[in-house]
Amino acid sequence: MILCDIGNTYIHFYDRRRIWKNEPKKIEKKELHSDIYYISVNMENEKRLLKAHKNSYNMSKIVELQTPYKGLGVDRKAACLGISDGVIIDAGSAITVDIMEKEVHLGGYILPGLASYIQAYRQISSALDKKLNLAVSLDELPLDTQSAIGFGILQSITSSINGIIKDKKVYFTGGDGKFLSKFFAESIYNEMLVFNGMQISIDKILKKNRENI
Repeated sequence: MILCDIGNTYIHFYDRRRIWKNEPKKIEKKELHSDIYYISVNMENEKRLLKAHKNSYNMSKIVELQTPYKGLGVDRKAACLGISDGVIIDAGSAITVDIMEKEVHLGGYILPGLASYIQAYRQISSALDKKLNLAVSLDELPLDTQSAIGFGILQSITSSINGIIKDKKVYFTGGDGKFLSKFFAESIYNEMLVFNGMQISIDKILKKNRENI
């Protein structure tokens, strides 16, 4: 069995041994020796997977999370399922921030991803079309435009997250999660959060089926 997380930028796979990703347009038609169980937040990319791999099954309906939030994305549900208490941050095309307490999802919010921030600066002015300075210090004011852009992006993200952490543990996942986790002393980076939640959902269904036999 292969688990698959279909996002807006990449399609991620996990086969119990490793995680890998493909660009949606580069998904190849090839036979796999296992069925694919997937969740998706992008219908076009989902269609690409189904065209390339007929033995693919949408498991979104079995990913259940106790929450008052209306319309919570299935990827956010999966990322939160393995965390009883804490702040869960999935930093991908967008940066989602969610709070879990006693296995209940209390709510969350969405920020642009790093790439979206950079694109926004480019749209403002060609003078702001700069590569993100990932080494910028947040302890002192920048003295050049490239650093000023990086500072503005990272300061807005980290300040927002710091405002809700309080005494909670912080868990990062997603493509930019490892980088952003470095700005938080007590953070934990786990690239498996979404896949862990998917596996928890599958295990619950299997257990329920065994009990009904």
